[in-house]
Amino acid sequence: MIFDVRVNPRASRNRVEQQGNKFKVYLTKPAAEGAANKQLIDLLSSHLKIKKYQIKIKSGEKSRDKLVEIDAD
Repeated sequence: MIFDVRVNPRASRNRVEQQGNKFKVYLTKPAAEGAANKQLIDLLSSHLKIKKYQIKIKSGEKSRDKLVEIDAD
């Protein structure tokens, strides 16, 4: 499955909002050096109750709008 994700780095707290096939994710880490992307994968894995290796950022690694692929195997 592929999801659209909108990321807001440097938020006051971590939070995931799901609206159909889209996610809005608030992260406390800054976007520098991939810290926000790592936290995004951690947060989505706990929210969706799957392993971290099943989540892959397909596009938008340096953007707030990302395409995230979930491998449900």
